[in-house]
Amino acid sequence: MRKAVYPGSFDPLTLGHLDIIRRAAKNFDELIVSVVRNPSKNPLFSIEERVAIIKNATKDLPNVSVDHFEGLLTHYVESVGASIIVKGLRAITDFEYEFQMALMNRKLNEEIDTMFLMTRNKYSYLSSSMVKEVYRLGGDVSCLVTEYVLSKLSEKIIQVDNS
Repeated sequence: MRKAVYPGSFDPLTLGHLDIIRRAAKNFDELIVSVVRNPSKNPLFSIEERVAIIKNATKDLPNVSVDHFEGLLTHYVESVGASIIVKGLRAITDFEYEFQMALMNRKLNEEIDTMFLMTRNKYSYLSSSMVKEVYRLGGDVSCLVTEYVLSKLSEKIIQVDNS
């Protein structure tokens, strides 16, 4: 059984992420989309909210499950019995960083490979950070995220602004 992990912060999930998920899911018996808890970041959405958003977006993909983890990615990949890490690439700058990470992960566990998927051109500029910034400044992000994410962004921004 070919099992892979697609890790990320997904804060929030974008159509670029969803495109990578759908394309990766075609190549594996099981794809685990796993939200990374990164203590150096201050996410807008909680881990639980991000997991729920991804579950909503992937409910039509029977071989995709959603999870979360903290710590070393290689330890997590081992713990779920996967052998492939899926990474989406938007630009050369992504490749340089992700290539270094793939080499480090390979050093930590030679049994784990990294598979890179190039983003579609229409998502090459897209990032979760950009979506949040444009939305906060009153821009239309409806072509960058699902309707569900858009509704959650609206709820969350109102919550944050009122606190």
